[in-house]
Amino acid sequence: MSDDAAPEAVRRTPRSRRQILAAGSALVGGGLAEVIALPARAETMGGIENMPPHVPRWMKEPGADVGSQLYGQPSEFEKDVIRNVPKNGKQYTSSASRTPLQELDGIITPNGLFYERHHGGIPAIDPAQHRLMIHGLVERPLLLTMDELRRFPTESHIYFLECSGNPGFEAVKQGKTASDLVGLASCGEWTGVRLKTILEEVGLKPEAKWVVAEGADAAALTRSVPLEKCLDDALLVFSQNGERLRPQQGYPVRLLLPGFEGNMSVKWLRRLNVVAEPAYSREETAKYTDSMPDGTARQFTFTMEAKSIITRPSGTQRIAAGFNEITGLAWSGRGRITGVEVSVDGSTTWQPAVLQQPVLSRAFTRFRYPWAWDGRPTVILSRATDETGYVQPSFADLTAIRGMKSFYHNNAIVPWRIAADGEVSNGYV
Repeated sequence: MSDDAAPEAVRRTPRSRRQILAAGSALVGGGLAEVIALPARAETMGGIENMPPHVPRWMKEPGADVGSQLYGQPSEFEKDVIRNVPKNGKQYTSSASRTPLQELDGIITPNGLFYERHHGGIPAIDPAQHRLMIHGLVERPLLLTMDELRRFPTESHIYFLECSGNPGFEAVKQGKTASDLVGLASCGEWTGVRLKTILEEVGLKPEAKWVVAEGADAAALTRSVPLEKCLDDALLVFSQNGERLRPQQGYPVRLLLPGFEGNMSVKWLRRLNVVAEPAYSREETAKYTDSMPDGTARQFTFTMEAKSIITRPSGTQRIAAGFNEITGLAWSGRGRITGVEVSVDGSTTWQPAVLQQPVLSRAFTRFRYPWAWDGRPTVILSRATDETGYVQPSFADLTAIRGMKSFYHNNAIVPWRIAADGEVSNGYV
């Protein structure tokens, strides 16, 4: 975006992006003299001997050879970019870990940072002994090995995956970071076979209406999937971001239902039972239903609604007055994101953000908004609109309909409060 195309608030700022860049460029010229002439500042600057015009120590000796890491690892200086596990002092086989959304760029979540949700721990499955059974209301039941599954035509797509409890309605005031609040969401490229292809192979009987998917974990997690979804975009996935699934993500094969709540994309998939009625399993009766104010429960709420969050600046970060790029992520189980608006005055006014390409259906979309902060306390927010016209609601609007008894499917706008010293904190508090 050129300066001429920037919002008026940015063009009026006394310290524009061009000025910031010019100030940085001065270091290459006369500014270097300050670094050279003030060695006493080394203690506060840290490692001044490795800064220009000095030759840094890592240029004075050969680096590690190509065989030092047979499986590539991040830099040691990025060791704090890890999944976020709730600090409750205990770990259970039924637990979760969150993606550090505030530390990431782009839309793809690295495999090692992809969020996890387990109901019975992570099974160690030998793919040579694993089988996928397709039976029930079919003409020709199948028992597939992994090699046989991979013989079918495959395809790759980028989709988000999100837990429906991301976050619970009562949990919005407890989180400090973007990861704490909505870190049970990630996005990756998935490779596998269309479930429709397999169902055509076995042949469906006329009375078939649902497919009950069962995982091979200790919980035998079981979910009922409408046949329409199975014949649409559902995938039997064996690879994620170009490599085989990690055990935490369902190795050797999982179901992937784009746009549906995460637990329906059953991991460690062992069985697909084609039936006439849903199973009404534990995970679709006692869990993953929405308690409504009138005492009823909303069941089979499959689609994850439009949602967004600002990831920078966000909770626990700190900014300086002047130019700051606001950036974040938006997604919708209904399809593509068509717009994201940003408010820098506590939702009094809203301005359109720029959507970074690619903008894909049921995938993370990165948005950006140039902002000149004047140093005064404020609240920043984002709200997304998808291709169906659905607009992400405020927390007040959402709870006015759903009440506070509900736990799942909270897609409300997330506010971040910015203090006068630049510290960013949870705007719900």
